[in-house]
Amino acid sequence: MRRYRVIALLLWLLLGAQFALGQSKVLARRIDRILAEKDVSRGMWGIDAVSLTSGRTLYSRNADKLFTPASNAKLFTTAAALALIDPDYRFQTTVETNAVLDGNGRLGGDLVLVGRGDPNLSGRTLPYHLRTQRTEPPTRVLEELADQLVQKGLRYVDGDVVGDDSYYAYERYDEGWAQNDLMWEWGAPVSALTVNDNVIFVSILPAERAGEHAIVSLTPDAEYYQLDNRIMTTAAGSGPHAIHVSREPGSKLLTLWGTIPVGGSGAGEELAVDDPADFAARLFLSLLEKRGVVVNGHARTHHSELASLAMPSVTPAAPEGGGEAAAAGRDRSPLVLASYQSLPLREDLVVTNKVSQNLHAELLLRLLGHEKGNGGNIASGLEVVREFLMRAGISPDEFIFYDGCGLSRQDLVTPQAVVKLLTYAGQQPWGAFYESTLSVGGVDGTLAERFKQGAGRERVHAKTGTSGHINALSGYATTRRGDRIVFSILTNSHKLPSRRAVETIDRIVDALLTDK
Repeated sequence: MRRYRVIALLLWLLLGAQFALGQSKVLARRIDRILAEKDVSRGMWGIDAVSLTSGRTLYSRNADKLFTPASNAKLFTTAAALALIDPDYRFQTTVETNAVLDGNGRLGGDLVLVGRGDPNLSGRTLPYHLRTQRTEPPTRVLEELADQLVQKGLRYVDGDVVGDDSYYAYERYDEGWAQNDLMWEWGAPVSALTVNDNVIFVSILPAERAGEHAIVSLTPDAEYYQLDNRIMTTAAGSGPHAIHVSREPGSKLLTLWGTIPVGGSGAGEELAVDDPADFAARLFLSLLEKRGVVVNGHARTHHSELASLAMPSVTPAAPEGGGEAAAAGRDRSPLVLASYQSLPLREDLVVTNKVSQNLHAELLLRLLGHEKGNGGNIASGLEVVREFLMRAGISPDEFIFYDGCGLSRQDLVTPQAVVKLLTYAGQQPWGAFYESTLSVGGVDGTLAERFKQGAGRERVHAKTGTSGHINALSGYATTRRGDRIVFSILTNSHKLPSRRAVETIDRIVDALLTDK
């Protein structure tokens, strides 16, 4: 009897293996047909999909080839942060001085606004829920700090208002970033003193009569940019608006031109500032003056190019009694006059992956270098990520990164490496939270408008990636049969319209989820 049971078990296993093989062949044919479509086949495609339940490879194409991942690079940066940095880590922003505040409210020296990498000195609502919401003014935190100073009796500042971002090295842009990205929100410069994601919101409204210049306003307005407004209002019904913006690298002149019809809904842009610490200092000075504080000096900056500096974490519960002299680059411990402490790091990790926030990923890279490497700079952060990935079982031959967000056109990674990372992360204590930071199909983040119908809705938790001729989607999913899978789909060098590229990727995911 026992012999018959063994034979039956072997037959069952053999039939199961044949069934699985048959399934794999059917799935492979479905995906191969999608990739054989004429416009799709001209691009390069790399795919790796594995069952977490059985460990079986479901589909593989060019899985060991290197591709530019675009924002899929954030998967690596955020995983390293969760593995190496306490998710309860909090950023501290302070206002400090080496001078004396006398009984008459006069400060006999400079007032220094010290940033330590907080990415959310803005009006963004946290915790993140479904989409980015900005219910508070973008200067909310700076206003709170200014109020603290006034409450302490500050009335006069004899020196300057200094924006100090020396906590991290003065490296605003990473290698491989394109010049035409740097003017826009997604290419905003990196600084330890970051306010409003280092962007200015530009609002453009039509004038009341045709032939007049459009109405252009900036928020927050720190008199940072000069405006050359050449946008003309046209007759009602004359067509949709056509607006163009230009700013030369390093320039503070914004040139806007084009047309907008009377009665039109208007337009808006998010433009990056060139020097975030300067922007923050100007804003802070103006907020002080609005509160009646007389500043005899002007706004200026304090940067650091000492990329090798390693500085201790500053997250005190009660910051009174001294700041970090090393962070401000001064000889003696300054007096902390005002302070702001962020929400836990975990809240920003959700923002970073859900909305694919480039600047926040770059600040995270520098935080990794500061806390676990040789200093708050790009090279140190990249080395920390590299060492983490090697410990996770990913070979250096499978990746090379030049930034933390994926904006660099020089980043390379294999689909196989992405799947290894996701598989490793899923086995860690922080794995469930890591997956929760990814967008959910048809629900939130960059997948809110994708997978709204069919098998992918709520079953796909993944990170998108988009750049010129590049698209990516990698993450976790649950098939209709209940199988947990991990997948990575990377495509480069295609000429597909963006909608067509996304549609193709989603069809491949749908094939993986509905495999019978």
